[in-house]
Amino acid sequence: MTVQMLFYEDAVPVQGARHAECFVEMRGYGFCRGVNSVPLTAVEFRSAAGEYPIVFVQSGASLWPAVVLGLRREENLMVTEQGEWLGRYIPAFVRRYPFVFSAAAGDRQMVLCVDEAFPGFNRQGRGEPLFTPAREPSPYVGRVLRFLQEYRAQFARTRAFCERLQQLELLEPMQARFTVGTMPLSLGGFLAVGRQRLKALPGDALASLAAQDELELLYLHLHSLRNFESLHHRLPFAAAEALPAAEAEKRVTVH
Repeated sequence: MTVQMLFYEDAVPVQGARHAECFVEMRGYGFCRGVNSVPLTAVEFRSAAGEYPIVFVQSGASLWPAVVLGLRREENLMVTEQGEWLGRYIPAFVRRYPFVFSAAAGDRQMVLCVDEAFPGFNRQGRGEPLFTPAREPSPYVGRVLRFLQEYRAQFARTRAFCERLQQLELLEPMQARFTVGTMPLSLGGFLAVGRQRLKALPGDALASLAAQDELELLYLHLHSLRNFESLHHRLPFAAAEALPAAEAEKRVTVH
């Protein structure tokens, strides 16, 4: 499954013939309890940097910012067992669920899809209808479309930002290390801006980053790395103690 799909299991196009009597009821964020990071768009840096570590994740030729939500694989420390989100800011990637845009290969037209595996998807009248009695898209679907269109536009801007970081060779591998009780934990598999690399940039490159408001994004990213300590304090002590060191080392890669 691609990074952009993560917790989606059965996303299908929204169609009147199939979904005329379907509803979506949002019942918390339990659906993302098993992910330790989610993608972030550049416009979200300011809102996210105050409480989450923002890192960069490389997958093949693709580079993408992500917020770290847990220190072990399949563990989201920002979601309670009841599905409540503990942070003040909820990433747009999470808020768009269970909807997503999709396009067939070679087709530029985006199609709205819904994950029918989402627990809040139902035909019992709970929540927001997807269609009106006349089988027209409901006002709720209209709001979803506007949100996803804006998300897609920010996605494109963020991709261009990441391409510039690659061209300037500003990123370097990073690991965050912790000790919980007597057990060491190490979180890796991500990149961060190297401070010395940033300082070594020529003036014209720095001016270009500043003119596009991207220099601010880099400093927000660097500042956000302090939030690893906050995640560390959220880690249940008993769970960490019970996890063998070899198993811990396998569970800490950012996805």
